[in-house]
Amino acid sequence: MRQNILVMKNIQNRDLRERAIDRLIFALDIGAGLPEALAWVDRLQGHVGLFKVGKESFTLYGPEIVRQIRDRGGKVFLDLKFHDIPNTVARAAEGAVKLDVSMFNLHALGGKKMMEETVATVRRTSEAMQNPMPVILAVTVLTSLNDEDLRGLGFHCSTEALVLTLSKMAQDAGLTGVVASAQDVSPIREACGPDFLIVTPGIRGTDAVQGDDQKRTLTPMEAIRRGADYLVIGRPIRMAEDPIFAAEQIIEEISAGLRRRGR
Repeated sequence: MRQNILVMKNIQNRDLRERAIDRLIFALDIGAGLPEALAWVDRLQGHVGLFKVGKESFTLYGPEIVRQIRDRGGKVFLDLKFHDIPNTVARAAEGAVKLDVSMFNLHALGGKKMMEETVATVRRTSEAMQNPMPVILAVTVLTSLNDEDLRGLGFHCSTEALVLTLSKMAQDAGLTGVVASAQDVSPIREACGPDFLIVTPGIRGTDAVQGDDQKRTLTPMEAIRRGADYLVIGRPIRMAEDPIFAAEQIIEEISAGLRRRGR
């Protein structure tokens, strides 16, 4: 009996670890050449769920970096934050689907029509390719901005109020979820419900990160406990003395956060 209990506990722990890994997105903005970027993919396979290809990597290496990650069996979050007229963003999103990315994003400030046309185009393209639709995320307010920054841009509301407005607009437009600060997770979850995905950048541990420009941050455990679904983490892993160890520490924190929220 005791042996059966131990076996079940080990299975549950393995399942929790796999779910924690799935929720960890590594920011692959490495600018020293495509081979080095792909070396990070090889290094972190099995320790992260997705690789985020952002403006730095995509501008330097183009669609080839996405293809190379997919060829290695990795999943891609294409973080280009599309923001343009509806037709242009919809066509860009069609290209993202054809690259077989698992997740991509656009700016909610582009408006509801832009988001609706993007969803419709992605659905048609995915169906034609007989593939599942990728996760489509709206960027709400960048984690480098706070209330003071918004006032300087002419907004007469708090970051939280703007984030909620944009999140509900994205949900109404049919998007899968949003990219938002961990500090905004709880109000978004309350406003948009349990099935609306929240992807959270600006995650930091207890150690300071050199050159950090993030202003609204939380630890991995606290972000997950509050209801974040995915965490985007770059420098805390990339700049660690032992990146694998750093990733495993984050996986443990995500696991603890999942246990605390009972999921």
